[in-house]
Amino acid sequence: MKIISPKSDEDFQRYYDLRWQLLRKPWQQPRGSEQDELEHQSFHVMCVDNDNSIIGIGRLHTISNTEAQIRYMAVANNHQRQGIGQQLLEALENRANQQGIHIITLHARESAIGFYKKQGYKIIEKSHRLFSTIQHFKMQKTL
Repeated sequence: MKIISPKSDEDFQRYYDLRWQLLRKPWQQPRGSEQDELEHQSFHVMCVDNDNSIIGIGRLHTISNTEAQIRYMAVANNHQRQGIGQQLLEALENRANQQGIHIITLHARESAIGFYKKQGYKIIEKSHRLFSTIQHFKMQKTL
C-alpha cells in the first residue's frame, strides 16, 4: 500500500467514486454530492493497494495563512484498522506543515472521534448533523 495524490482525470474519477461510495451513497445522496467548490484548490491524497485500487482518501484545504481543514477522510470498510487512516492523516498534516499551517480543524463523525483523539485532535464543540442523522464534532490539532 502507498499514499499518493491523484494526478490524472482517471485518478480523480476513481478517487471521487470511492468518496461517494463511502460517504454519500449509504445515505442515498446523489453522485456529485461528494464534491464541493474547493476541490480545485485543495490537496488530495489516496491510499492504493498492490492492485492500484483506491482504498482510502482524504483532502486538505487552506482556511487562512495559519489554518487548514481536513475533509472527506474515509477508508474502505474492509481495510479499516490497518493504519491507512493514520497514514492519510500524516500525509495531509505533512502538507499543512510544509505550507506553514499551524492549526488543523476537521468535523469528525461521532464514530471517528476515537481515531482522531489517538492522532492528537481535541474536541472543540459539537458540530452539525449531516443528513439529519450523522452527528459531527469540530476537532482541532496544533501542529
